[in-house]
Amino acid sequence: MRLSLTTWNINSVRLRIDLVAKFLKSARPDVLCLQETKCIDDAFPLKRFKRLGYEHVALNGQKGYHGVAIVSKIPFESTDIRTFCDKVDSRHISVSFGEKANIAKPLVLHNFYVPAGGDIPDPALNEKFDHKLRFLDEMKACEPLHPREQDRHILVGDLNVAPHENDVWSHKQLLKVVSHTPVETEKLKAALEAGEWVDVARDRIPMSEKVYTWWSYRSADWTVGDRGRRLDHIWVSRALKDAVQDFKILRDARSWERPSDHVPVTVTLEV
Repeated sequence: MRLSLTTWNINSVRLRIDLVAKFLKSARPDVLCLQETKCIDDAFPLKRFKRLGYEHVALNGQKGYHGVAIVSKIPFESTDIRTFCDKVDSRHISVSFGEKANIAKPLVLHNFYVPAGGDIPDPALNEKFDHKLRFLDEMKACEPLHPREQDRHILVGDLNVAPHENDVWSHKQLLKVVSHTPVETEKLKAALEAGEWVDVARDRIPMSEKVYTWWSYRSADWTVGDRGRRLDHIWVSRALKDAVQDFKILRDARSWERPSDHVPVTVTLEV
């Protein structure tokens, strides 16, 4: 069975539901993981997703900020929500797939929205940056994020860190900019290594190539200079490394009308 899965920080699902519908009608992924939905669960546009064929929905939302969701054509076996840093701020949701979806071996999917961290890269001066660093530490220590040898797990989301030199438009100019500081990149890599995860983008695209998924709203024309960062990630457990069939970043979505500053990232696996 081939399974296609997309992660996308949508920056308000209600504001951009027409863009989501446009993408789903074109790409038709089996599963869509959204971050920064910015709405309570009762306000999530369920009916629109069900009309589009996505009848199975797992939500962890809050009013005006953050929020994550998983919408799927195929049913879940179970859902779970974890909190980090003792904050109830809607940054994680997970689901499992199995017999109901005609998947023989269980498959666990985690969807994350890691704190952005504010503008000042000093935890002593910036509480948001301190929160981000502690969140990444807790991801590293979280036992459910340490898949064992045969565990089939996927971790996706806006992890708000561009870990490698060519994950940003200028390594030297962004070393002191939140999302690419050495302390952040080291902590994200430590979380990846603790779970022995495979970073799908960098497993398939050489480190020498620039790869971006986000372009700031601060630039009037995002294509000028192509000043992007790779903040959106798809990781798979070792057991799924060879199952990856395809990987795509839909850069064109950044030019849609009233777009998110992030674009959809999709993986296809043979499960």
